[in-house]
Amino acid sequence: MTTLQRRGANRNDFMSQLQKQLPDLIPPILAIAAFLFVWQLFAWLPGATLPGPVQIFADKDTRDYIFYPFLDRGGTDKGLFWQILASLQRVAISYTLAAIVGIGLGILIGTNKMMNKALDPIFQLLRTVPPLAWVPISLAALRQNEPAALFVIFITAIWPILINTAVGVKNIPQDYNNVAKVLQLTKKEYFFNILIPAALPYIFTGLRIAIGLAWLAIIAAEIVMSGIVGIGFFIWNAYQNNAVTEVIVALVYIGGIGLILDKFMVWLESKIIQQ
Repeated sequence: MTTLQRRGANRNDFMSQLQKQLPDLIPPILAIAAFLFVWQLFAWLPGATLPGPVQIFADKDTRDYIFYPFLDRGGTDKGLFWQILASLQRVAISYTLAAIVGIGLGILIGTNKMMNKALDPIFQLLRTVPPLAWVPISLAALRQNEPAALFVIFITAIWPILINTAVGVKNIPQDYNNVAKVLQLTKKEYFFNILIPAALPYIFTGLRIAIGLAWLAIIAAEIVMSGIVGIGFFIWNAYQNNAVTEVIVALVYIGGIGLILDKFMVWLESKIIQQ
């Protein structure tokens, strides 16, 4: 097959795939267009203070943040790519720690009734504390913005992982345990062949909830922690400078990243559980 023929075949494949996806793409595109239209109508009303899509694109500084995400003017004055990247790095560190500790503690209290009775009241008390309430405590204890932000994400993300893991371990079918006894599996074999596979759907439910909470927590933490690069501080700084259009653009980025993180966890779950 010549190069020209290959290009033609690839183009036909792309067009056929696009035609298949078109029925699914049209409704959300129309919904977004209608939302933007209604938003702009409200922005044109007398006395309206919230800028509409037209005003957002008309503002030069906001356009720079939309079309030039890699801007770097030094200090905290960076493009949205760097702001998002800094926030994602904090989320990745704390979320990973929360997953390790949460799964470990979840398995412990799920398999040990005494530990469950001892620790459950403490966990139930701490998990209801909002992320923002941890900010002053973390700043007072750690004295620095960066580790305090990491702690806020960790303490927010750990609870759904821990609780869902514990529930998954407790709900292992009795038949599985009976088979393990008949086969005389060692603790290691039971852990990897029975416990983890049976509890995995529950663990991933906790991980999926936790990634959303971690992303919410970093925004809240960065808003009140001045002087650090991150999307939360960017929003607060833009609001302080009365740059509402920049705040709106940042919110779109936050929502988009949150959606991507959630879809990634769904994809990862499907790949691991199918194996």
